[in-house]
Amino acid sequence: MNIKMKEHGVTIAVYPGSFDPVTHGHLDIIHRAAKVFDKLIVAVLNNTSKNPLFSLEERMDLIRQVTKDLPNVEVDGFRDLMVNYMKIKNVNLIVRGLRAVSDFEYELQMASTNHKLNSDVETFFMTSKPTYSYLSSSIVKEIARFHGPVTDLVPPEVEEALKLKFPVDQD
Repeated sequence: MNIKMKEHGVTIAVYPGSFDPVTHGHLDIIHRAAKVFDKLIVAVLNNTSKNPLFSLEERMDLIRQVTKDLPNVEVDGFRDLMVNYMKIKNVNLIVRGLRAVSDFEYELQMASTNHKLNSDVETFFMTSKPTYSYLSSSIVKEIARFHGPVTDLVPPEVEEALKLKFPVDQD
């Protein structure tokens, strides 16, 4: 096996996801992975089978805003198979967050599929802090859609962006 985790002596990993929107759970994984790897690429997927609330560019911009204090984090977007993106970036290490057993089943299937498509690709799993084990972008959007409080779920920049997407009626 030829793991290309290091490029010029630097350990690089990719943390892929939809991030629609980025939550405190995502940021927990980003911050922790940024401490483990020399460089972390947060790769925002433009999933053609989903109808995202935020455009790819908006999601990337929000992540850049909330990770600006992390100099070793790069934000990028992709519209392809993960293994193809990894090949373009010349990186073979994927970081994925796990909240619950149900996540593990799905993530194991994805890791196995990626490994089948490219045997050099390895997936490293990071468990979320228990504080975020229930948190998902879908839950955040549902709460925001009905003008519920999302302050403890997302950074202030994301909360403001959600308010713009779901304005309170002026009747």
